[in-house]
Amino acid sequence: MPIVVDIDVMLARRKMSVGELAERVGITPANLAVLKNGRAKAVRFTTLAALCEVLACQPGDLLRWEAETPEEAVPSGTASAGPGS
Repeated sequence: MPIVVDIDVMLARRKMSVGELAERVGITPANLAVLKNGRAKAVRFTTLAALCEVLACQPGDLLRWEAETPEEAVPSGTASAGPGS
């Protein structure tokens, strides 16, 4: 999946355990593990907001997009002209 979850990075920066984060956010450690391991299909904005509040970060600190293939990195119709154009 091209959405990468960086909760582990923020947990390390804040020196916080998964269990402590789950408790402070109000979700189960199992549900937090599903999210942090990239297996979640969706995340509620209320959960994302609570994560950001507890971790004192922005949503972009927790979620980022990575292309699966080079073609995904450039939307169609916006590719630069190649040699000889």
